[in-house]
Amino acid sequence: MDLIEIHLDGGRDAYLPGETITGSVSWQFDAPATGIDLRLFWYTRGKGTQDVHVVKAQQFDAAGTGGRRNFRFVLPEEPYSFSGKLVSLTWALEAVAQPGDRSARRELVVAPAGREVVLGTDVP
Repeated sequence: MDLIEIHLDGGRDAYLPGETITGSVSWQFDAPATGIDLRLFWYTRGKGTQDVHVVKAQQFDAAGTGGRRNFRFVLPEEPYSFSGKLVSLTWALEAVAQPGDRSARRELVVAPAGREVVLGTDVP
């Protein structure tokens, strides 16, 4: 059984822009991996063309059949996580084992007050 997990320190999934995100990636595979690529990125979904932008990446070499490695990323000041009627922007961490298609994704919120900005609503 192949398993990759992304663990965030404190169990959080919402962060402020510029904040540091720390955690670990763990894996257990039937066949060894030569490495694990961890990517911090944002993507859009909704109407129109999907945009994807990798902001930072870290590689763990000689991953083997199992292990756990720590990571640390400083989040950028923008763009904010937002949701609108036509398009949304979502932040995520994704761990991908090489070679193969073994992967895990964990979605995040990066926005002021640690809450996704909802477009088209009145904010007091």
